[in-house]
Amino acid sequence: QGQLVESGGGLVQAGGSLRLSCVASGSFFSIATMSWYRQAPGNERELVATITNRGTTNYADSVKGRFAISRDNVKNTVYLQTNSLKPEDTAVYYCNARYYSLGDKTYWGQGTQVTVSS
Repeated sequence: QGQLVESGGGLVQAGGSLRLSCVASGSFFSIATMSWYRQAPGNERELVATITNRGTTNYADSVKGRFAISRDNVKNTVYLQTNSLKPEDTAVYYCNARYYSLGDKTYWGQGTQVTVSS
């Protein structure tokens, strides 16, 4: 339930969009709380967006109105749609899965690089 693989990062111009994907292996994706974090050079890793097993979403103030997190429990995939990208969005974006019911286990993907040029 803890194998996560991100994809969809790349180089885009300011104002552009990317859709990041995170595919989870295992049989317990539907009960996981899924989140996207990001980390820019010299910065702490910060929480960007969260979606619970019930579909409740939360966003960092810096991305509200621009990013959208969603999940597909059939495909075992969580998405982060990033719109109106700004250079300050440049970071490595990491997928996180947290299983509160399975010993409160947490798993991380390896990250996907998002670079936004001005």
